[in-house]
Amino acid sequence: MASDSIQQSEAQVALILGPDSAHLESLISQLMSSSNDQRSQAESLFNLCKQARPEALLLGLAHLLHSSPNPETRTMSAILLRRHLTRHHDSFLWPLLSPPARSSLHSLLLSSLHNEPLKSITKKLCDTVSELAAATLPDDSAAWPDLLPLLFQWVTSPDPRLQEISLLIFAQLAHYIGQTLLPQISTLHSVFLRSLHSSTPADVRIAALAAAINFIQCLTNSSDRDRFQDLLPLMMQTLTEALNSGQEAVAQEALELLIELAGTEPRFLRRQIVDVVGSMLQVAEAETLEEGTRHLAIEFVVTLAEARERAPGMMRKFPQFVRKLFGVLMNLVLDIEDDPAWHGAVDEDEDAGETSNYGFGQECLDRLSISLGGNTIVPVASELLPTYLAAPEWEKHHAALIALAQIAEGCSKVMIKNLEQVLSMILNSFRDPHPRVRWAAINAIGQLSTDLGPDLQVKFHHLVLPALAGAMDDFQNPRVQAHAASAVLNFTENCTPDILTPYLDGIVSKLLVLLQNGKQMVQEGALTALASVADSSEVQFQKYYDAVMPYLKAILVNANDKSNRMLRAKAMECISLVGMAVGKEKFRDDAKQVMDVLMSLQQSQLDADDPTASYMLQAWARLCKCLGQDFLPYMGFVMPPLLQSAQLKPDVTITSADSDTEFDEDDDSIETITLGDKRIGIKTSVLEEKATACNMLCCYADELKEGFFPWIDQVAFTLVPLLKFYFHEEVRKAAVSAMPELLSSAKSAVVKGQSQGRDETYVKQLSDYIIPNLVEALHKEPEVEICASMLDALNECIQVSGSHLDEKQVRSIVDEIKQVLTASSSRKHERAERAKEEDFDAEERELLNEENEQEEELFDQVGDCLGTLIKTFRTSFLPFFDELSSYLTPLFGKDKTSEERRIAICIFDDVAEHGREAALKYYDSFLPFLLEACNDEYPDVRQAAVYGVGVCAEFGGSVFSPLVGEALSRLDAVIRHPNALHADNIMAYDNAVSALGKICQFHRDSINAAQVVPAWLSCLPIKGDLIEAKVVHDQLCSMVERSDRELIGPNNQYLSKIVAVFAEILCAGNDLATEQTVSRMINLLRQLQQTLPPSTLASTWSSLQPQQQLALQSILSS
Repeated sequence: MASDSIQQSEAQVALILGPDSAHLESLISQLMSSSNDQRSQAESLFNLCKQARPEALLLGLAHLLHSSPNPETRTMSAILLRRHLTRHHDSFLWPLLSPPARSSLHSLLLSSLHNEPLKSITKKLCDTVSELAAATLPDDSAAWPDLLPLLFQWVTSPDPRLQEISLLIFAQLAHYIGQTLLPQISTLHSVFLRSLHSSTPADVRIAALAAAINFIQCLTNSSDRDRFQDLLPLMMQTLTEALNSGQEAVAQEALELLIELAGTEPRFLRRQIVDVVGSMLQVAEAETLEEGTRHLAIEFVVTLAEARERAPGMMRKFPQFVRKLFGVLMNLVLDIEDDPAWHGAVDEDEDAGETSNYGFGQECLDRLSISLGGNTIVPVASELLPTYLAAPEWEKHHAALIALAQIAEGCSKVMIKNLEQVLSMILNSFRDPHPRVRWAAINAIGQLSTDLGPDLQVKFHHLVLPALAGAMDDFQNPRVQAHAASAVLNFTENCTPDILTPYLDGIVSKLLVLLQNGKQMVQEGALTALASVADSSEVQFQKYYDAVMPYLKAILVNANDKSNRMLRAKAMECISLVGMAVGKEKFRDDAKQVMDVLMSLQQSQLDADDPTASYMLQAWARLCKCLGQDFLPYMGFVMPPLLQSAQLKPDVTITSADSDTEFDEDDDSIETITLGDKRIGIKTSVLEEKATACNMLCCYADELKEGFFPWIDQVAFTLVPLLKFYFHEEVRKAAVSAMPELLSSAKSAVVKGQSQGRDETYVKQLSDYIIPNLVEALHKEPEVEICASMLDALNECIQVSGSHLDEKQVRSIVDEIKQVLTASSSRKHERAERAKEEDFDAEERELLNEENEQEEELFDQVGDCLGTLIKTFRTSFLPFFDELSSYLTPLFGKDKTSEERRIAICIFDDVAEHGREAALKYYDSFLPFLLEACNDEYPDVRQAAVYGVGVCAEFGGSVFSPLVGEALSRLDAVIRHPNALHADNIMAYDNAVSALGKICQFHRDSINAAQVVPAWLSCLPIKGDLIEAKVVHDQLCSMVERSDRELIGPNNQYLSKIVAVFAEILCAGNDLATEQTVSRMINLLRQLQQTLPPSTLASTWSSLQPQQQLALQSILSS
């Protein structure tokens, strides 16, 4: 039976690929059929042909492309050929073809190109030829010997169609295999020069523009790029002449190509930037042109401003352009209508009256201010916005306030300095007669609360909160009321309870009134504001609980119909935040009732687009945080849907970048990214739900500790693969944070006997699963900030599973740390290169420093990770440290930042402390750095260095002895520094005193003890570094117990000082000494009372301050 079907298949293939091409043509038309069945049958047959006779199939397609009279067949043949001749495609068939077949295919493709009458098919054919050339020429420049000569022939032919074809292919080849074309650079230059000339037809010029721009982008050498400078005026002419002759579609194509150039090679435009940007701004201002054309010209200038990595500071050198562009953008933001629907406060009319000009203007103001910064934008805004606010038209008032909100993020540092003027501009508009202007003023306050917080909250709460409270009374304008409530949310998010408390009575009572408003938008605004107020005021919210909770429960229970779903979701959010604020005792009685409602909601069939589900995920997690272990009975109910959300697959659509399938650009629910020649559309709502769920899993593990044990396996298998989930950063961040929580939860459950019979081997298995995956994810992570989080998580994981790590795992961690250090160093090198650019300025320096600070955070985590490995494995880690020392030694250099020096010193401190005798071999290399760093200008470096000196004094024995003299003078300089006890320096001072104590203890015979020991005593007690204080004061106690001669002094000279130190330590409770040390001190004081002559005792006693005398009396008599 099976052999029959094989024979039947072979017969079908033979027929389709036989001499009569009509059979293949019919198969191709079935591949385009609208009937699913017919199409999938045809696909199966096509795949059979591909497997059985790939060569015959490709040649058959090429013959159809060449000779079929049917345009649909030719189109489909070109598409199928491209797919099977593209190197990165799953079904790349070229390697299976014989040399004669390859040669025939080459000729058929070029002949079809020459003769194809339809432009749409010609373009697809150009794609096919380019893909095949890109797949074969880089490995063997003779693989298609007649292609380049033919293209050069066509480009100089009198036929514009052939000129355009050759340029379209050059454009793609430059993209794919630019380096292969480098030997032809002079020829290509003259080709582009000729093809961009104004006598050339528009289609040819656009193709030449694309080819020239792609070629310039592939040139890595700036002198090669400079040879093309003379093309730039012609490139711009292509645009202006298209506009002058009314060919806006051609102009838009030219603009899109120039935008690409501005983004990738902005420096190419530098020499002619005045002309280029000037022309673009003229286009942007030309009101006779289509909106799309003007938007593209603006996009070009904004893109140039944003290209800071490639041309830092360039656009800031031309304030006249920034001023002009800002004016153009303000004009766009003026394009708004007072649509009556806006006032109705209905969600679907939220944006009524806003035009595409308005939206684009807003977006560009935001981007421009972020890319150029406050020093450039604020002076321009300060000049223009007051004139807008003084004008009679409401649209201008509205535009000025919208602009303030849009530029706040990019200009925050400068705006914070002028906060008073900015605020008075906004708050004056709270009284504007037009409700849309009042709305825009509230909107600006909301945005500034986020971007300029917490400065705004701390300094101006007395102005802002009363203004927002007043706006909530605008009952004629529910849009204004709702927005005022939303701004309360923004303001309180950056607020501390002490700022908020005096205003709570007024705000809470107003929000309760709004909760009972008929307009859902107002109610929703009030709910989110109440939630934020509760969250920020914490325990202070308890007094409002009894008034607020009944309303919230009523909404939760009664808002059941479809139109109220968001209201119910927000009530859920509000209840859970209020519960967290007031605490378990206050919330307990209502909690059970609320959770019963949530359980029944979860069991009901919610629609796919119902927001309740994602709000419920977060509400459950907050209820868990509030109730702690009392939440455990609900976990069996909460976890299954939560895991389901965390396991959601991303909803991804992949098309080719130049395909006709357009994603809806305005669809906020789809995010598109272009990777190479693929365009990827991702449904963001799915990703957001997934990220929320992953965060919640992390919360449960953190909150429930050992109680989370039953779910560890499922959660680990869900989250570990998500360490490499590159579609969404928040998902990766949540997965990273969860790793140490899962290990801690497992370990805690094993220790407390709540691990269902599993023992330490379970912790090892989990650790063996998590740690290697975390290390591998770190290796592939593109974002510096997430790398730092991964190292932090890795450090915590090592702390939990420490001894379970085997040598192979430690090796992989160390190798990855080397990789992190190398990558960080090369990023810093790239930034240093950027700083050499001609337009590099102070603002660029500031941004560059911020980027380098991220590297320091990363480096900090490297230091912590190594510290933990050293503490865990002690001497057995030293061979790994040997490998790392070549990475660490350069960090002591004077050219390194203080943070780099500090971390390098801390790592050596750990090696010396935990390696003990085995670490002595490093002293020669590292101690000179350490001693020099004792007097570094940065207190954090000094602290690490003097701590290290103390460690080396303790464990260094005879290796340290010869250095005691230098160490004493270095420590002396720290201790005697005039500002030694200043808050910044106190930690360095305390550690220097501790190190001095260790020299007294372990190197007594190398010092003048009669001088040094009393000097040490005179520094006590130390009170800044509480860890070191306990060590030092314990040492003091031991020395007194053994009646240390130099400490007590001749004739008990220093006894009163010792007693005074004891008194100060005892008065501080358990802060400055352990309980054990405290009780030893009390015993010592009682002994002194009994053994000292009364006169000595009296004089010692009288040297104490009165309150110390009282405190000691009560301690000694109790």
